[in-house]
Amino acid sequence: MSRLTARRRGNGIRATFHGALVLLVAGGVLAGCDDTVTGGGWVGDGPPPPRNLEGSYFAGGVDLTWELDAGWQSETFRVYARRAGQGSHGLVAEVTSCADGLCRYRDLNVQPGRTYDYYVAAFSPRSGLETASAFSVEVFVPNPVPPPVPGSLRGVALDDAAYLAWDDRARAADDFAFYRVYLSGDDGSVLLLGETDSEGFLDLLVQNGTTYAYFVTSVDAQGHESQGSVAVEVTPRPDFHGEFLYAFEDRPSLSGFRFPDSEATNPVLPGTSPDRDFRLEVDSEGWWLVPAPGVQVHRTPVATTALRCGPAADAGCTEVGAAPSSGYGPEDIGLAPGYSYVLRIPDGAGSWYYGVIRITHVGFAQDGAIVIFDWAFQLQPGNPALSPAASVSAGRHPEAER
Repeated sequence: MSRLTARRRGNGIRATFHGALVLLVAGGVLAGCDDTVTGGGWVGDGPPPPRNLEGSYFAGGVDLTWELDAGWQSETFRVYARRAGQGSHGLVAEVTSCADGLCRYRDLNVQPGRTYDYYVAAFSPRSGLETASAFSVEVFVPNPVPPPVPGSLRGVALDDAAYLAWDDRARAADDFAFYRVYLSGDDGSVLLLGETDSEGFLDLLVQNGTTYAYFVTSVDAQGHESQGSVAVEVTPRPDFHGEFLYAFEDRPSLSGFRFPDSEATNPVLPGTSPDRDFRLEVDSEGWWLVPAPGVQVHRTPVATTALRCGPAADAGCTEVGAAPSSGYGPEDIGLAPGYSYVLRIPDGAGSWYYGVIRITHVGFAQDGAIVIFDWAFQLQPGNPALSPAASVSAGRHPEAER
């Protein structure tokens, strides 16, 4: 990540100090503050000065770093600043702790479009002596113009995962760097999930049946962050590929199916089981989905190319993203490869669970007629989302079990 690097300014720092002060000056240059002095070489009367002072701008603030001299004995450091070319330096902060031989200070009291001049001095409370760094640094603070806000955010509900994708409009900025992906809570909280330099993000830390709200920002090389995109809700749900059933007429014990609410549940049941959602039957006219009592199937099958159009899907991929709101009935329906069928199952409290199956093959095995299909099931009652979710303005995290 690139940053605007400060320009160093020679040894002739002019500064005004107040209070108990001893500053050794020889010929107009700070004595002992020679830029070539290495750690441990300080022999002045005051504390050893900060070494290798550096400054840079990032994300609305100026970051200063300096190294500790080998003779450092826990002295504090004073940070002085001024607007470049205007007046004398003033004390802006004291730094009392450093780690791993390096000290840091971040100045947030800066204004865009201006240049600031900094130096740091070591201060000994015991002697009252103060020794300045060998040089000052100038740092320019640019106008905080972030990249464009990411657009067209969409979410794809997967099995125990959520995939996010958005457009690349932020790349129009010359200094675009990366994206940040956030999770919104229903209590107003915001959690940074991660950063990426591509227009996609896969969240694997989710649970099926829970709704998650996401938004995305773009960030440039100087740390300027855009406003958040429109939020999108995603509700991961179980899905499975390559399920198969036998016809009730041939193997009744393997002809029933129940959308499972966990991987521990076997979805294949006897065709007479009261827990089934449907069973497969076959006759001279074809293969039939027969809903269980109370279960309904949408009367219009949908021609699809996949159960879901997630990451790396073909450009022409078609799916059933959400269950229709009406058009269901309890009647048997004929099955054909390449079509998806939406079912709704009563939850016992006046609402519906929604599931979808996509038929990949119908035919015969050596021991009877079979159907092979992929399926997905939404664990939240009343939620029709079966694959991608619609854009919304806020997130929520309800949970439900079948």
